[in-house]
Amino acid sequence: MLFLWKQTVCMKTAEQHTTQHIHPEIIQKLKQYNCCVLIPTYNNYKTLKRVLDGVLEYTDDVVLVNDGSTDETLQILSAYPQIEQIHINKNQGKGYALKKGFKHAVSLGFDYAITLDSDGQHFPSDISVFIDALDTSEIKNLLLIGDRNMNEADVLAQSRKGNKVSSFWVKAVTDLELHDTQAGFRLYPIKALKDINFFRNTKKFEFEVEVLVKAHWAGISVKNVPIQVLYDLEERVSHFRPFMDIARITILIIWFLIVKYFYIRPRDFFRKLKKKGIRRFLNEEFLRNNDSPEKKALSVALGLFIGLSPLWGFHTVIVIFLAIVLKLNKVIAFAFSNISLPPFIPFVFLASLTTGYWVLGQDNEVTLASVTNNFEVITSLKAYFIGSITLSVGAAVILGSVSYLGFYLFDTKKIQPDG
Repeated sequence: MLFLWKQTVCMKTAEQHTTQHIHPEIIQKLKQYNCCVLIPTYNNYKTLKRVLDGVLEYTDDVVLVNDGSTDETLQILSAYPQIEQIHINKNQGKGYALKKGFKHAVSLGFDYAITLDSDGQHFPSDISVFIDALDTSEIKNLLLIGDRNMNEADVLAQSRKGNKVSSFWVKAVTDLELHDTQAGFRLYPIKALKDINFFRNTKKFEFEVEVLVKAHWAGISVKNVPIQVLYDLEERVSHFRPFMDIARITILIIWFLIVKYFYIRPRDFFRKLKKKGIRRFLNEEFLRNNDSPEKKALSVALGLFIGLSPLWGFHTVIVIFLAIVLKLNKVIAFAFSNISLPPFIPFVFLASLTTGYWVLGQDNEVTLASVTNNFEVITSLKAYFIGSITLSVGAAVILGSVSYLGFYLFDTKKIQPDG
């Protein structure tokens, strides 16, 4: 069945140059949403003609980026003057080709671009899947990724394993549950993407991870849609280099994890706080969520413990990590870890030093002025360290217990029957 499209297109090749636009309803939707089809290609002469003929059944709005091909690609493309062609002199990589294609498509007035590979693995008939999903979605700020159904027998074992690893790390960075994160058959909101800054050096396959993550962080909805796939080992040419490309993707993921915990999570927290206001935020995120009083109280205790500990510079990443591992409320834990925000730092230092001197049995002559003006903690590291640990443990236990009592009473009051 998967070879039916290949055989049919080969039989119709000569006819399709004159018999285009045989799917008027899809053509109309593509026009309605200012959507083109973008095809990056590099040395795929065996399948390029078949892919182009298949796409031209649905639209003339095709942008092809020839990424420095050295085979018969130029000869094949000379028969398609009706499509937009970008020719790159030297091969740069798929990411570079996509960026060039996006920029050019936006300059032509397109708002969306459906991308598919030129190696013949994607079915042009699935263009309808993407444009129909966009048409029926209430959210138009949308990035759609083809889902190849990785459990099918026709999917290569290498692709299945690679996608599993990729999807795991994409979830770690974005919290998105995506079945397929590697498919090149996608619908991009290229007009919305033009305001996102992408790295200059993401020229290879890692760009497809970068654009997914940054689109999500920018508020663009990212979803999967089901597609077909054909792996013809006789014709398909893959340019994926397992060692180098996986290494580049790994470095990118590590950077994204750092950005997530040190910037994105705090940013989203304060955006939500600003949007809802303190009263509504506390009511919805703290009091009226479905977590048990025990879970909320432990989240408070964790946040206070980390926030008062001498782990400056790492509070956010540690508290979020532990909240995930311990399955606690991340919002509550993060909120209480911010007890060490800059305005409170002198008071935290003073409390830690006072507690430390008390534990050590030493005289305490530290004042708020000495902490603020002379940074007394530098000369009293031992007292500060012992005091901060003692203070963080004590605050976590005492205020965690108090918060448990408060959450418990609130939950009890909430479930009381009326009258």
